[in-house]
Amino acid sequence: MAVYVYQTFEIKQGKFKDAIENLKKLKKYRNEQYSHTVDILTPISGKDHTYALLSKYEGLAEMELQTKKMHEDEEYGKMINEFFLEHIEQGSMHTQLYRPMLD
Repeated sequence: MAVYVYQTFEIKQGKFKDAIENLKKLKKYRNEQYSHTVDILTPISGKDHTYALLSKYEGLAEMELQTKKMHEDEEYGKMINEFFLEHIEQGSMHTQLYRPMLD
């Protein structure tokens, strides 16, 4: 059963352009290197600098395996550390897990 990871965060206003470029690199890298899909969600309403990543995994076990691989990947680690430390407001990251409702 699929698992969706929905992560919201606020981008620092002074870092907006760099943050968007970094987000696009993160999305491309994860979609190419790992067995899950990632989309960047942009705000239509609400806070203008609140963005989200929506990741889809085949199941919880696959999510855990892919997360382990990402933590061991030095190149990905550099990208994600730069994003967290330089581009988002501290304390603004919020992560939720969802699964589809069965018919």
